[in-house]
Amino acid sequence: MARHGNTSEAKAGQRVALTVAAIGVLWVLVTMIGSEYGWSNRTQAFFDLAALAGFGFALWQTYKLWRSRRNDKGEN
Repeated sequence: MARHGNTSEAKAGQRVALTVAAIGVLWVLVTMIGSEYGWSNRTQAFFDLAALAGFGFALWQTYKLWRSRRNDKGEN
């Protein structure tokens, strides 16, 4: 049966979810602010790359969580 609640895996999953949500919201806000104030394409691209790096980090954390769950079950 699946464990739910306050396990370390559940907390790690919640952190990843909050990270993805926060990065998405910040990215949208920065894009709107940049277009409002007429930031250069270079500046906007910097923030796009920063968001991409954040999403990559979240993907890496998700992969690590997935691997740890598989190892806990005894699968390889």
